[in-house]
Amino acid sequence: MPHCIVEYSAKIIESLPVEQLMHAVYKGVNQSELFTAADIKVRACAYDDFYLPGAEQVFVHVNLKILSGRDLSQRKKLTESVSNQLERLGIEEAVITVEVTKIEKESYIKKVTLTA
Repeated sequence: MPHCIVEYSAKIIESLPVEQLMHAVYKGVNQSELFTAADIKVRACAYDDFYLPGAEQVFVHVNLKILSGRDLSQRKKLTESVSNQLERLGIEEAVITVEVTKIEKESYIKKVTLTA
């Protein structure tokens, strides 16, 4: 935990490798100092089909899924840290959003099925 889900318009990879985008999210979460580096998971999904009003053709939306228990100031620190790292990428004419979604500890299940 956390699970960082990066949704973005596919057009963005014309000027920015998706690995760079994911690394910026990872770095922002890590710099928040709320999680250990080994616990941060980032995945990304490109969208070819979407509608944005106006002329914007590029978007990045990051959903940071975290277990419940963090207070508002911690959640705000997290979103600001990720947003700052995304801004440093210099993505032009884009809509960039970051949100936190709380996951109930009581209903969350994690099972790892690794074979040696």
